Formats: sequence, structure tokens, C-alpha cells
Amino acid sequence: MDFTLSPEVEALRRNVRAFVAEHVLPLEDDRANWDAHENIRTDVLAGVRAKARAAGLWAPQAPKQYGGMALPVVAWAGIYEEAARSLFGPLAIHCMAPDDGNMNLLARVGTPAQQDKWLAPIVAGKVRSSFAMTEPHPGGGSDPGMIRTRAERRGGKWVVTGRKWFITGAEGAAHFILIARTSDDPRRGLTAFLHHKGQPGWKILRRIPIMGPEEHGGHCEIEYDGLEIADEDVLMQVGDGLKATQIRLGPARLTHCMRWLGWSKRCMEIAQDYVNRREGFGIRLADRESVQIKLGELAHQIQIGRLLTMHAAWQLDQGARARKEISMAKIQVADTLHQAADVAIQLNGARGYSKDTVLEWIYRYARSARLVDGASEVHKMVLARFLRDEGRDFWGWGSGESA
Repeated sequence: MDFTLSPEVEALRRNVRAFVAEHVLPLEDDRANWDAHENIRTDVLAGVRAKARAAGLWAPQAPKQYGGMALPVVAWAGIYEEAARSLFGPLAIHCMAPDDGNMNLLARVGTPAQQDKWLAPIVAGKVRSSFAMTEPHPGGGSDPGMIRTRAERRGGKWVVTGRKWFITGAEGAAHFILIARTSDDPRRGLTAFLHHKGQPGWKILRRIPIMGPEEHGGHCEIEYDGLEIADEDVLMQVGDGLKATQIRLGPARLTHCMRWLGWSKRCMEIAQDYVNRREGFGIRLADRESVQIKLGELAHQIQIGRLLTMHAAWQLDQGARARKEISMAKIQVADTLHQAADVAIQLNGARGYSKDTVLEWIYRYARSARLVDGASEVHKMVLARFLRDEGRDFWGWGSGESA
């Protein structure tokens, strides 16, 4: 459990740090580079992505044969956190959700033909992708077993009917991974399908307004009304949809944590810089004990989150599912991101509440962290079940639950 990064990964981490400082932060600083939904303009993104590819800093999680770096999960932890010093850093080096999780799933379980057709264009940055699972009530959310969208066998095809919502990136996506019900079996009733935006039988009903800021493509409500999918576009086997969901969402939750830690550190960086300069009543804010306590506590919580995240990453690299470790990391880091933005805004005063810094952007984004990929309460329930089943062994030092 030595979390020291290898010399090769440490060199990559430092290269990402330098790349973000030189090529990404200057883009973020100029609001002319932002789109109407408070993300980087796609034409500006294309330019910085070309630089990232040229620098050998492209798609850390993706297979090498498609242009990625094929790094272990522990390396992701170091690199993603560093990329997320900027709001746009993970996008620049192609490790941002939802493409990040979709690439990882397709790389792990897609057939060679499926990887050529569906994965390669995503890795290359030619298309964006989306993961269509969550549904309006009474359909599935944190509990995939409640999914009601159905795929029925008709005339040699799978015909899909149903509705999804809050599907991240759907408006701009070309490739979709869809989870639909193919039987009422409690464990093998779901199946994962692949479909393209150009296929008939589905439509985006609306781009749902949110607190923001938004990923490219927003968060959309989708209706499926007769979408036909061929057998060759079934991901894994019929009935493996729940397994596909688990394979995708575990690492995806952890990569959220990696990026959130980078943004948490950015909040602290902005706060520290300001209190070092700002004076009030004859003393620098940085010299006030109350300010030091706030910053010290925040640094403490960020480091706890980093260790939990790295531990879970290490377990994944050992072949474990690391379900309880990922849940612990997500609870901690989601709370820490919100705390980091809140403390930094408080210390910056009106400046923090304004758009003169990125703190208010991070603050709004942070509220979603306790909801996406499973609400914090659900993850605490997961931990309670493990504690009930494992007793004192809950705190063991083993490599975790086997995959």
C-alpha cells in the first residue's frame, strides 16, 4: 500500500501540472472562451486538446491502440487531480465525465468490433458519448432494479420504449450506452445496449435547466419510442446490464473524486492567496487564528479525501471491486468539495461571491457532488451493510472484495 507514484507517473503528473498552467488556466481566465452554459467553448477546447495530444497527455484511461495512455487507476488519481486545477483541465486531456466512464467501460467489456465502432471515435475526441440509465419516478435512479425502460425482442431486433432523464451530455452526444429492462429477473433483468444519435425511434424531450454550471450537452430528458437495436450492439450479454452498470459506476465515482480533489485544492489556493494579501483592522487575514483554523481544517479534509481515493484506486488495480472504499471516498470528497468552496468564498468575502473568481462556479457545481452517481445517503447505507456483514473485519487491511 505504498502510494508513492512511480517515476514515470510522477513525471506525467508534473507534465500535466505544467500543461494546465501554461495552456489551460489562461483560457479559463478569459470569459470570452466560455460558452453560454459556463463551460469552455467547443472550438477553444479543440485547440487545447490538439496541444494535449501533441504533448503526450491524452486520454490517460484509454487503450493505447486507440491513442490513449492505458495507465493504471493509481496513475489516474495523480493525473486527474492535477488536471482539475483548472475547471477545463480534465476536458483538455480527455478525462472528464461522462466520456471518461464510458471509455473505461467499453475498454473493459466491449468486443473488438464494438471497440472499433464505438470506443475509438470517443477516444479520438471525434464524438462525445452519454450513459442513459436514470429515469423519472417511478423508474430507476440510485436503484437500477427499478428501471422501467424496456427492450423487447421483435423481428430479430431489440425495440426500446421508455423514458430517461438527467442524462449528462445527451444533447451533444453521438454514442449512447443505454440500460434497459429485457426481463423481470431481479438480477439478470437488465441489458446494456449501444446506439447512435442518428438512429430513429428516440428523441430528446428537453434540456433540463439546472443550477449549473453544465457539462457540454447538458442534462436531458429522453424518450424512446421504438428505437431498434441489433444484437451486435448488445454490450456484454443479455441480462448483464446490472453488471455493466456496476463495472462503469465504481471507477466513475472514483474519478469524480479525483477531479473534485483538484477543484478543492484550487479553492484553497485562491483562498490562501487572498488572505495572504488582504488586511483588516491592522492585520493580515492570514495572521488571524480563526482564518488559520479554517484553512488548516480544510487542508486536513482534502488530505483525508486524497488518501481514501488513492486507497480505492490501489484496490481497483489489485482486481478488487472496492465498493465500500469507493463509497467512503465519494462521501468524504463530495462533502470536502462543498466545504472548500464555502470556506474560500467566506474568506474572499464579496469577491468570492462574485464571478471575479471561479469559486462561485465550483460552489454551484459542488452541490451536485452529493447526488451524482449515488446520493451520499445511499453510500452510507452501503457502508452500513458492509459493517453489518463484516463486523470488525470491516476495517481490515486486505486488498478488498474480489471483482
